[in-house]
Amino acid sequence: MARIDAFAALVLEENQRQNLIAKATEAHLWQRHIADSAQLIENVSRETLGPNAQGPWLDLGSGPGFPGIVIAALCPNMPVVLVESRARRVEFLETVIAALSLPKCRVEGQRLERVTPFPARAISARAFAPLPKLLELSAPFSTRATAYVLPKGRSAAQELETLKPSIRAMFHVKHSLTDPDAGIIVKA
Repeated sequence: MARIDAFAALVLEENQRQNLIAKATEAHLWQRHIADSAQLIENVSRETLGPNAQGPWLDLGSGPGFPGIVIAALCPNMPVVLVESRARRVEFLETVIAALSLPKCRVEGQRLERVTPFPARAISARAFAPLPKLLELSAPFSTRATAYVLPKGRSAAQELETLKPSIRAMFHVKHSLTDPDAGIIVKA
């Protein structure tokens, strides 16, 4: 929890310099951003989080570190790769990783299309891209064992319906623990 407390303070401090989160959500940082990110762990199997799982947890479009930094802070022995293309956000994420002593967490400071593919144990993305595009871009990192945990808010069920039936059958929507109207698209 000390890491999460420190991260929350860093986000609020940096938010004065660059717009990491909406000012209106600062007062609700813990529920809206931190708890919302932490709940993703509950949607993957213990094997996915365990030391024998293949590859790192891959967080797409990490922005200020939601959910990637929260996942890395809660599971500091699990490798986590954050993909973020905006230079100021990359700099912030690297500062956070150093400040929180997260040696198994690293940032790929480029567009996902330029990252050399590797097998991921889990893929998360919060406000990254519409579901069909997200799945297309993440496909080179996905294996049969890769878990997907994709917070999609109120549009989760609608986005799932946009997929071809054969692909849609691999996923389901779970209700968010932090917002009763929001959903998380999951493939475990």
